Amino acid sequence: MYLPPAWFASNPPPPLPAVLMIGAEFSHPSDWPDTGGALQTLDSFAARHGGNTPVMVFPDSTGSFNNDTECVNGPRGNAADHLTKDVVPYVISKFGVSPDASHWGLAGWSSGGTCALTLAVKYPELFSAFVALDGQLGPNTGTQRQTIARLYGGDADAWAAFDPKTVIEQHGPYQNMAAWLGVSENLAAQHWAPTDGPPEEIADWDPYSEEHAANAKKLCTLLSGYQVECVAVGYSGSHDFQSAGRGFAEALPWLAGVLGTPEVDPVPMPGAG
Repeated sequence: MYLPPAWFASNPPPPLPAVLMIGAEFSHPSDWPDTGGALQTLDSFAARHGGNTPVMVFPDSTGSFNNDTECVNGPRGNAADHLTKDVVPYVISKFGVSPDASHWGLAGWSSGGTCALTLAVKYPELFSAFVALDGQLGPNTGTQRQTIARLYGGDADAWAAFDPKTVIEQHGPYQNMAAWLGVSENLAAQHWAPTDGPPEEIADWDPYSEEHAANAKKLCTLLSGYQVECVAVGYSGSHDFQSAGRGFAEALPWLAGVLGTPEVDPVPMPGAG
């Protein structure tokens, strides 16, 4: 947990917004605050905003270092249920954060970025904004056939229940959701947002692709078609936790603002307006 100075300023504490920050496939919950530099980023942000940041939660989404759950429910563990039914209610009751979905967000890198996408679109009653850094288009552990076998015990319906594209299309327009898709490679421009959703951007949809820039553009086009405000933003570095830390630092002012953090003015998405 990261509790900003403002949390300690009153008893009971103020109902601050909260964010689940999810790590990669092979990581520990401490990697975000330490290796990813989130502790320093949050301290600096709090110092500039009257001691305010969202309450940041660094959950264990895997149960062990090499157990890749992809934040879904299946033979590797009911990770989605743990995060949404155990962690979120516990944080609300224990730390007094706001229970309103408009004040809850997600952030993640690599498979954690995929987790942020998956959980946000599947549980819009719990979350309203997410930051996905170098994520993919859906949970996977190989090909679709391998993923269904490994993550879902061969249950294709369970796969569909967590496939972001399927979930988004079945849900229909979202009323209150926003997405910041960070990419650790050149986007040709520093940021990219769809205009009229050109069909070519969502051709060749491949949940197993590691082409992060192409993935971000396709995902942003799909999300925008379902009324999710979205932008893809390039950040410097490569596919590692240190670079992800820079991507998070760039996204934090927007995320804190969109979640209604006290003393944090809303920040437009890059290119907005």
